Formats: sequence, C-alpha cells, structure tokens
Amino acid sequence: MAVASSPYERVTVTMPAELVAGVDRYESNRSRFITEAVRHELKRRRHLELLRSLDEPHPDCLATAALGLEAWGEALPTEDSDLLDPTAGRPLRWSANQGWQEPVS
Repeated sequence: MAVASSPYERVTVTMPAELVAGVDRYESNRSRFITEAVRHELKRRRHLELLRSLDEPHPDCLATAALGLEAWGEALPTEDSDLLDPTAGRPLRWSANQGWQEPVS
C-alpha cells in the first residue's frame, strides 16, 4: 500500500539556547517561527542574487541586450509571437559602467 508523502519534512536543528529562548518569547510554535525566518532569509538572498546579476549580467544577457528587445522578439519562433509586446514598458540600454539606463533623448 502506497503512503501519501507529506509536503513537510522533519529536520533537526541545533541552535544556541539563547536563540531558542528568544524564539519562545515571541512564538509558541517554534516550527512556524523558524519556517517564517527561513522564508524571509531565502527571499533576502534571492533579492541579493538578483542585484548581483544586474551588476554582473551573464554574457548571454549582454548579447540579448545588444540585440535589442524588439530584434530579439522578432527572432522568436512564430508560435511564440504572443510572448512579447515590444511596445510595452520603457526602453532601456545596458551600460557596463552604469547597468540598465533609460536612453538619453
């Protein structure tokens, strides 16, 4: 007989006693508190990763930026033509020194 898997996993975490006491001051459910703290930290790290990628874009992204969004969209297969609206948004240009910038008129 197959057993349905739970979306949760049990983990054992060792923490300094003063941290556990601090958690207990604010939350009676340690698991909930730690889950929220881990979610917050993962979100913070994803944000930092995004900022880093904007500062140091992947070479493929530089090639796409050099091509221009409209040219990139035109190069998509015709069955993907509804994936991009080049008239939406603001025009931006990549500068190695300053990152993404609005073009100067």
